[in-house]
Amino acid sequence: MAGHRVFGMSFASIYPLYLQKVERKGRTREDVDRVITWLTGYDEAGLAKAIADEVDLETFFAQAPALNPNVTLITGVICGYRVEEIEDPLMQKIRYMDKLVDEVARGKKMESILRGSGGAAA
Repeated sequence: MAGHRVFGMSFASIYPLYLQKVERKGRTREDVDRVITWLTGYDEAGLAKAIADEVDLETFFAQAPALNPNVTLITGVICGYRVEEIEDPLMQKIRYMDKLVDEVARGKKMESILRGSGGAAA
């Protein structure tokens, strides 16, 4: 499974797509940043640096300060796959991020998206 094309995509190229998706539904950049920082442990400066440096998704997750211990509570289908059943660890992290952003766009409450933890407000 190694070598998925998505692994080499830059976080900077995907981030604006996330923003467009949630803003069309009336949500904000802050909402996107909050779920990404909750998932990865990045702070605002770290996210900005990852975007400015145009790191690929593999590097983005490899350099993530700390994956949230509650990621196993993220379940459901994204892109036709159950996130909890994805075997490739990097693909699973990418799909966790996709799932969280999708939940923001669908208008879910932030407490629910962050799996009951307040998480660090970004």
